[in-house]
Amino acid sequence: MTITTATRNPYVGTLALTALTPIVWGSTYAVTTEFLPPDRPLFTALMRALPAGLVLLALTRTLPKGLWIGRAAALGVLNIGAFFPLLFLAAYRLPGGVAGVLGAVAPMFALLFAVGVLNERPTGRKVLAGLIGVFGVSLVVLRATAQLDTVGVIAGLAGAGSMALGTVLTKKWGRPEGVGPLAMTGWQLTAGGLFILPLAALIEGAPPALDGRAVGGYLYLGVIGTALAYWLWFRGIGKVPATSVAFLGLLSPVSAAAIGWVALGQALTPLQVLGMVIALGGTLLGQTTARPKASNGGVAVVSEAAKVGGTAEVGEDVTADGPEKGERPAVPARILVGTKS
Repeated sequence: MTITTATRNPYVGTLALTALTPIVWGSTYAVTTEFLPPDRPLFTALMRALPAGLVLLALTRTLPKGLWIGRAAALGVLNIGAFFPLLFLAAYRLPGGVAGVLGAVAPMFALLFAVGVLNERPTGRKVLAGLIGVFGVSLVVLRATAQLDTVGVIAGLAGAGSMALGTVLTKKWGRPEGVGPLAMTGWQLTAGGLFILPLAALIEGAPPALDGRAVGGYLYLGVIGTALAYWLWFRGIGKVPATSVAFLGLLSPVSAAAIGWVALGQALTPLQVLGMVIALGGTLLGQTTARPKASNGGVAVVSEAAKVGGTAEVGEDVTADGPEKGERPAVPARILVGTKS
């Protein structure tokens, strides 16, 4: 008889909800090109982050305190303040989808950072999944006319690394006791937006004139593509392994290509369709782990981590620093699943 944990279905449900985030993010390119003023990456990044963050702060009425002031600022810069401008800079300077391929490297960065931050050893299966994902995305977005730009390549890789490190640190630090993911999202969006604000003013100057289409585009990016999407993203990080969440990012360029085909009339070649299938395969492979060896006569040993939200992955050692006073602990666990006749 196979013994499994009771968190399997909630785990899958959480992954499915979290996967909506990169799918929504895939619409950013179409909205940016069709609705927003051109050549204003910092202003666009600012409009995505700061208004949404301030609204969430007003709704939750919760501000970070003590140690979490610095942590919220650091996470806000990594996940929002640095990531958004680098993302748009790479997109503007790298035609032909090269930026999408560089973004697809984020799961590999997450595997690397998880070694030092979370003490998680990357499995061969997840490394393979990362390589498969990058290959699949390259088939979807690369064109024969694609050209490399040094600044764009550096920005794309730095953006992927920034988001990956932010994801891993979000997992390590968890959140303060009594603070929900909506408040955490508001903290990070506000911190990131405040980081972008002086850069946008210094580099791009006064805001551009906005018509009704631009206002609608910014509202969509702020409410759906940022506030709601990041709430689902940070909620998912709190419930499943950070590296598994990072692999969901491979869905973003796939979503962008599908939206371009459906909404913008862009043609999809058979090679692109094949790339979508491969990228999806890499995403799914990144959610699995090798079957661990059974112990105690094949009886599953399940720690309390499985009972408090499923933050540990089956067969995975999850280690974290001891919780500080007033913080919601990340419970270490070792879950072994085997068979017993």
